[in-house]
Amino acid sequence: MEHNHMPPPENEQGQDEKAVTMRMELYDWLHCILTALLVAVLLFVFVGRNINVDGISMEGTLIHGDRLIVSNLFYTPSNGDIIVFHSPSLRFAGIPLVKRVIAIPGQEIDFDFDRGNVIVDGVILEEDYIPPDILTTSRGNFTGPQVIPEGYVFVLGDNRNFTIDSRHDDIGLVDTRYILGRVLMVMVPGVNNNGIREWSRAGVPN
Repeated sequence: MEHNHMPPPENEQGQDEKAVTMRMELYDWLHCILTALLVAVLLFVFVGRNINVDGISMEGTLIHGDRLIVSNLFYTPSNGDIIVFHSPSLRFAGIPLVKRVIAIPGQEIDFDFDRGNVIVDGVILEEDYIPPDILTTSRGNFTGPQVIPEGYVFVLGDNRNFTIDSRHDDIGLVDTRYILGRVLMVMVPGVNNNGIREWSRAGVPN
């Protein structure tokens, strides 16, 4: 008896091809999503971490609620860097603090509190990252001039007279071993006093 093997109808072939194509596209999408998630995890583990600004000490540059990306990969502190660190002080135990590096090891730090000037190595510091009407007039516990020893940095908050920083005994010189990293960017801006999230502030801070 002769059997005729008829090919499947064209519409069935087309449906099978579409199903295969959809499966391949779905696989490609899943592969892309998983790869992106893996890259994001690796970036946060080895390159950066996510930290929130708490308080007003960096206002003028950063505000309360700003979400930051911070990295310590191959990092050595430099003048002007905005860093996040832990303080061994009981007052700030476990709280990540955000300040700006003003003087590094070997540099001499001093102030003219009457005129509101910061002086590094005998030269008045040009600070274009803070408004010109903000003067450094609060002494805290500072006595100087001081030469910064190896393994430490001197930090200030940009909101100079409403911040606790290296002028105060509660923080003092920052041991570089406690630095979590340098602020790379504002990922999500905090809500300002007008209740607005200014997305134009996202990106690399001054």
